[in-house]
Amino acid sequence: MEELKVGDKVYNTTQDGFDDFIRYSFSEVVAVTKTLAVLKNGIRLINQPKISYITEDIGYSVKGQRGVHWHTVSLQAIRNAQLENEKIAAYDWFENKKFTLQEKQWIYQQFKTLSGSQE
Repeated sequence: MEELKVGDKVYNTTQDGFDDFIRYSFSEVVAVTKTLAVLKNGIRLINQPKISYITEDIGYSVKGQRGVHWHTVSLQAIRNAQLENEKIAAYDWFENKKFTLQEKQWIYQQFKTLSGSQE
């Protein structure tokens, strides 16, 4: 378990209840002191790695918010964020889209065809 250093990339996840999407925030360490790592977005982390059961095994607590952890970026974290952002984009698109009757009929036919081919 290493302390963070300038240039390290970190991320945090938030979720507003179990039905909400996981939202990823990414940042970079721009300064370190004896006890803190300061991120580009202004958040100050306690530069003491600790066991975290939130998203990853190891996390760094936000100063003043011990239950909020940031984690070192991995390829898996980037991929998970991409997948989650795709879900959010699709959800938002359907929430904001006003379908015409013709579009609704076309979608209906697509689902009918899809479900008919699986039986």
